[in-house]
Amino acid sequence: MKKNIHVVGAVIEKNGKILCAQRGESKSLPLKWEFPGGKIESGETPQEALYREIKEEMHCEIEIGEWVETTIHEYDFGIVHLTTYYCNLMGGSPLLTEHVAIQWLPRSELGLLDWAPADIPAVEKIIKSVL
Repeated sequence: MKKNIHVVGAVIEKNGKILCAQRGESKSLPLKWEFPGGKIESGETPQEALYREIKEEMHCEIEIGEWVETTIHEYDFGIVHLTTYYCNLMGGSPLLTEHVAIQWLPRSELGLLDWAPADIPAVEKIIKSVL
């Protein structure tokens, strides 16, 4: 039986562009792109987890807005339940601590990156919201 892993991702918008983060080579899903975030700890709401993860991982503060998408994707290491939210950057600039690269892209260019499979439904929904 595979482990269920509940995670959250931040679709951070700034000046009409969205923050995309690339996973490290030594991580699972090496060099795949994702929305930054992380695991929901016991007793946390998804929003609390997302706020904490962005503060820890990227050393900045966000305001969490509306829900984007919830995706369940089965990987070899477990079943990921990913919930994404639109967010605004409220303080600081994202720093690379967990990721090897970040890019700010307009919605129309999000499809150019090699996304982690669990993030793809949110990416597609965000791109469609432009059309």
